[in-house]
Amino acid sequence: MSILSKVAGLGIGEIASGLGDLAKDIRAAVTGELSQEDKARVEQKLLDLQGIAQETGARLFEVQGDIVKAEAQGESWLQRNWRPILMMSIVAIVVNNYLLVPYGQIFFPGSVKVLELPPALWELMKIGVGGYVVGRTGEKMIKEWKNNK
Repeated sequence: MSILSKVAGLGIGEIASGLGDLAKDIRAAVTGELSQEDKARVEQKLLDLQGIAQETGARLFEVQGDIVKAEAQGESWLQRNWRPILMMSIVAIVVNNYLLVPYGQIFFPGSVKVLELPPALWELMKIGVGGYVVGRTGEKMIKEWKNNK
């Protein structure tokens, strides 16, 4: 199964449809138009949507791992290494801002500058580290599974 077909089958349409129905029922509940039976049905829909959301999250996690794995096994040097290069660049900015600059300002006041690190870059770093962890964990699990087979 290709990565694109996995992304398309994540269940996002089911969640959106369920949320639309749920919104109608919540509106009816707020206006006092729901019976006890309808309230029970709304609660069941909430539980169903939670289950779908959890399944979708698990599938998304798998797809992310597959993407990282595909990149790591790519033929191009840049394809295999762009993520580590990006992560090392972010680490260099963090080291500059929180280690070098404070000490540099002690010895050379005003001459050392902090590099801006936008919040989106922090998010990217978290995603990159998460992908690395998932990829390495998957590799180790597959290796162990093959050894025990």
